[in-house]
Amino acid sequence: MMLWTLAGLFGISIILLVISISRTSQKSKAQHKQIDLIHIETMKEINALQESIRNIELDLEVIMKEAGVQLSSEEKVFMREVLDLANRNYSTESIADMKQVSIEKIEQVLAPYRTIKEGRKVANEI
Repeated sequence: MMLWTLAGLFGISIILLVISISRTSQKSKAQHKQIDLIHIETMKEINALQESIRNIELDLEVIMKEAGVQLSSEEKVFMREVLDLANRNYSTESIADMKQVSIEKIEQVLAPYRTIKEGRKVANEI
């Protein structure tokens, strides 16, 4: 009788083990599907952002050609960095020190952008 009881318990444990492995496998597949869906959505968002960046770059190139502005890539980088520092409220003197150029050069670069900001302030205050 003891032998039958042990055999029955062993059989039940094998059945429970098979069921456990099966359910774990199903849950794992469901998690992989969720991860794949998130990955696909993220890739779609990245592609949309890259397309937007390409469009902005093309728009900038068109605007520069229409305005007759010819800047080298180094000049574009310099202007971008100066504008970024100015937008982060660095003083003209500290920007000039960082970029190792004269204060007049920094003021010359920032002059068109400062008049635009001042115009916006006046429009918003009215």
